[in-house]
Amino acid sequence: MNHESFHYETRGFVELGLAMLAIAVFVLYVYAAFISGRRFKPWPAYRYVCWFIGVGSAAAAMIGPLAHPSVTDFTAHMTGHLLLGMLAPLLLALAAPMTLLLKALPVTRSRKLSHVLKSWTLPILTDPLTTSFLNIGGLWILYTTDLFRIMHQSLSIHLLIHVHVFLAGYLFTVSMIYVDPVPHRKSFLYRAIVLVLALAGHGVLSKYIYGHPPAGVSGIQAEQGGKLMYYGGDAIDAVLIFIFCLQWFKAARPRMRVAVKA
Repeated sequence: MNHESFHYETRGFVELGLAMLAIAVFVLYVYAAFISGRRFKPWPAYRYVCWFIGVGSAAAAMIGPLAHPSVTDFTAHMTGHLLLGMLAPLLLALAAPMTLLLKALPVTRSRKLSHVLKSWTLPILTDPLTTSFLNIGGLWILYTTDLFRIMHQSLSIHLLIHVHVFLAGYLFTVSMIYVDPVPHRKSFLYRAIVLVLALAGHGVLSKYIYGHPPAGVSGIQAEQGGKLMYYGGDAIDAVLIFIFCLQWFKAARPRMRVAVKA
């Protein structure tokens, strides 16, 4: 067996494993919702939809007809980036998996998990500034260094980078909009400032890619990928901004009512 066929076969096994993982994650979510529904109110239907589409978006970026051409087609790669690093994290965050897990677990285990969430490491890991560096900073390193070319020559590095893109995107999202319980909350003003800077960094990077193609990418593909990253990212960011502003408005409304009564 030559190196190319071995690489193809290994990738096939990896994709099969990822497909099974996606199915397992979705089934576990449904099972947890069933357990939670026996103790509390039925789990909202829209959260099922968010979870299903979110898992599907992440899977589409890693396996299937979109993932295969992403090695040579930068537009396909950038589509996968938007799905894996932006859309999937947003939808999965809206599905409130941690809230569901806390409701589905037995009381003793739920309390232990709550203690873990209150540990000193999570406030650092979920700080908007930290998550912005992991998310946007990681993309700058990927697209402005030789790492982009290297990731297509090593399956392990390829997987590690995609895992990082997803986890960094998810941590960034949950650090900006609070859907699940967050013991150490940051103020809306602080999150808003960091969010604006992070989105600006993402926009500047897309323009940089447009004029400075990553290693191994042609000028035409860089222009197409840069435009997709810019406008596609803006569309997803608009939803994130809307949810953030809606949460801020709801949080400020009680104080507005008190001021009116006074």
